[in-house]
Amino acid sequence: MNSAKKYGVKTAFAATAAAALLVSGVITTGSSSNQADAATSKTKNVILFVGDGMGTAQRNAIRLATVGEKGNLAMDSMPYVGLIHTSSTVPVTDSAASATAYASGVKTYNGAIGMDADKKSVATLMEYAKKAGKSTGVVTTSQVTDATGAAFGAHVEDRSKQSDIALQLLTKSKVDVLLGGGEDFWYPAGQPGKFPDEPAEDPSEKSKGTQGNLVEKAKQLGYSYVSTKTDLQKAKGSKLLGLFANEEMFQQNEEGKGDIYKPVVSLAEMTKKAIDTLDANSKGFFLMVEEEGTDEFAHKNNAKMTIKSGQELDKSVQVAKDYAKKNPDTLVLVLADHETGGFSIEAVDAEDESGDAISQEDGPFAIANSKLNFVVDWTTSGHTAVDIPVTAMGKNAQLFTGVYENTLIFDKLLQSMGLNAAK
Repeated sequence: MNSAKKYGVKTAFAATAAAALLVSGVITTGSSSNQADAATSKTKNVILFVGDGMGTAQRNAIRLATVGEKGNLAMDSMPYVGLIHTSSTVPVTDSAASATAYASGVKTYNGAIGMDADKKSVATLMEYAKKAGKSTGVVTTSQVTDATGAAFGAHVEDRSKQSDIALQLLTKSKVDVLLGGGEDFWYPAGQPGKFPDEPAEDPSEKSKGTQGNLVEKAKQLGYSYVSTKTDLQKAKGSKLLGLFANEEMFQQNEEGKGDIYKPVVSLAEMTKKAIDTLDANSKGFFLMVEEEGTDEFAHKNNAKMTIKSGQELDKSVQVAKDYAKKNPDTLVLVLADHETGGFSIEAVDAEDESGDAISQEDGPFAIANSKLNFVVDWTTSGHTAVDIPVTAMGKNAQLFTGVYENTLIFDKLLQSMGLNAAK
């Protein structure tokens, strides 16, 4: 290992990341109560983006590959920035515990959905928003019943109970718009839906629902159901269910081993449709949008697809920003649940160690608008405990500066909407 050279490159990129945060927004360590008092009026609409597994280094790699060293992504071109500690009841969180911290303001065990550490149900932001008369929505390239979206509208002890989650989203929290993958959990075993069981790209995918035919249940409850891009564009009404894949809307494999990111409908298109549908409510809405590929591909140490899925997330963020500019009572946030992969950006160096198996260096990748390149190195195929950035714009976005625990996202979002948590 050329340790001096390697250390210098990593330090430079770390400094760049820190400087970018300071330039794009003021990071303070003031108390959350003082920031909460700064809210001058209520936020009508909230659009919360979660780049699953997307840490600061991932955001920098996406930026370098997309707009170059001097460019800015849509997710970075926001006036307020903070840093979030990501732990659950243990230092390294999973998506379920992290999303529960965001959605309900409690630290809980990994795998919990809408439950505290004692396995007691805790109210979610979407449930509070619903009680206030707002519409709610979940958009994701994962299963709509996967951990992140589930934690905003369901309560189960184990994130794997995805059919139970689907039923709760329909009948308990009554989320108005559900767009993503995971059709397998909406149909009983042996009853395939629009997407065939055991597809060639992944024969393990097949219907496995445990709560009956939930697509028919959704239709009975007034949801319009769609499974294609064309039908999504044509869909009418205030309640919409769209399932566009058996499981995730991509195939998360190592480079060159069946890694595919070609969703039936893009995250940006789903985001646009969700906003258009939810916007009909004069009392506003709460929408959570997740890009899952930034996590799943990082688990496979696949930098190419991690970057690609991050670019798709950024297109979706631009859709929300365009809406917020026309609707200034809207708050837009971009954050992650945790970092995945121990992702680092390094110089191209033939003498540098590159690891082995899937953890070897990926690249080189071109830096946009230049003749330069970079490579990506990995330290793990799992999650890490590093802090992750949050960027914010719009109504009451100033509340999200500072360095704080993930549970405070819940407090800050409630405050921004002028809502109070149940005692």
